[in-house]
Amino acid sequence: MKIFSGTYMKDSGRIIIQGQEVEIEDPHHAKDLGIGMVYQELSLINSLSVAENIFLGRFPRKRSGTIHWSRLYREAYNLFDDFNVHVNPRQRVSTLGMAERQLVEIAKALSINVRVLLLDEPTSALSNEERNRLFEIIRHLQKRGVGVVYVSHRLDEVQQIGQKVTVLRDGKKVGTLSVEEVDEDTLIKMMVGRELQEQFPKEEVNLGHELLRVENINIVGKLDDISLTLHEGEVLGISGLMGAGRTEFARALFGIDKIDSGRVFIEGNEVSISSPWDAIELGLGYLTENRRNGLVPRLSVSANITLASLGQVRRAGFLHHRTERNLAQKYIKQLTIHTSGLGQKVEFLSGGNQQKVALAKWICSRSKIMIFDEPTRGIDVGSKTEVFKLMSELVKRGVGIIMISSELQEVLAIADRIIVMCRGAITAELKRGTATREDILKYAVIGGE
Repeated sequence: MKIFSGTYMKDSGRIIIQGQEVEIEDPHHAKDLGIGMVYQELSLINSLSVAENIFLGRFPRKRSGTIHWSRLYREAYNLFDDFNVHVNPRQRVSTLGMAERQLVEIAKALSINVRVLLLDEPTSALSNEERNRLFEIIRHLQKRGVGVVYVSHRLDEVQQIGQKVTVLRDGKKVGTLSVEEVDEDTLIKMMVGRELQEQFPKEEVNLGHELLRVENINIVGKLDDISLTLHEGEVLGISGLMGAGRTEFARALFGIDKIDSGRVFIEGNEVSISSPWDAIELGLGYLTENRRNGLVPRLSVSANITLASLGQVRRAGFLHHRTERNLAQKYIKQLTIHTSGLGQKVEFLSGGNQQKVALAKWICSRSKIMIFDEPTRGIDVGSKTEVFKLMSELVKRGVGIIMISSELQEVLAIADRIIVMCRGAITAELKRGTATREDILKYAVIGGE
């Protein structure tokens, strides 16, 4: 995808567009050729408006040379309206949720006259409703004659949106088939190179004492009277639609956002968490929804893995590099992180491997309360299984896990209890084995009314 979009230069091979062989020199050249790219990791500027991000570097100008602001916002509005997407072009990107930002990225790619649209994990942060809307946009583009290359680890999407499917493994093509020729089991075998015995490994663990109790947490306009508990050895799932308040709760619990009222207890003792440092000191770990918020891209893989565990890798106040390397190597092997070496910078890893590094950081930290926000976002089915195995190992050691996920199948299979949120409030608490997709969606959409 990056070669095709002009980010990387190919060493060999040919690229042919509409019968003409081309050498794609850089991203600007790719755009001139009608190639639009939406990366898995969003590339928006948070301090600018939606419209400014869409037309960055090519603002409409008046004859005087100044920016034609009214035309800028009008063109952005028309772009969203054309695809029946409701995003305010004047709104600052920093105020948008992940799903809305993803839609802005797509609009940015569509704002040029695209002939080929490359989408890398475009639904990883979208709800089912938003995903269906994206599929409508793609079908609309197909009718216009636009070709779409769609990368996804969500196997059910292949049948819904594709005509052909190509499977890659370790940088090599495994095969190309029509969607009528494949089912989910065939795709999984092609992706991982073997039969996958169980997609959602879950071991039953006897729950221990209460690790966490949250009472009546409120943030005006975001969270409304949130109360819940978490026990040793428990996976507590939190489900809900975009804007339900799941990530806002995680950020508040970890001390990123200030709560207006409410109490937090850890192992029976009331605590005050006013910063992430307080949270880490109290034994909390937080895998963020956007993995880049939890990584330092220009640091090495080993430095990122041990970032929250410096107490384990220092001697007499100094960093002990051999201990750091040994510890990082352990988790690279355990999570099957594909890297050229311990010293490779995280920014050069694939999105899936970056997610594994972010996960390794908190497993390494030995936190007793883990908050995993979309832990399987952007990783393949084999890696997802490894993540669930690791979660099982953690809970066997007495760790309590809060798992926020948009994947209902994952929540139903892995969580011991499921909290459903709607409009910043808890609307239901469901038990594993009795909850259904319909139950979750009912309470997520209408709050059980």
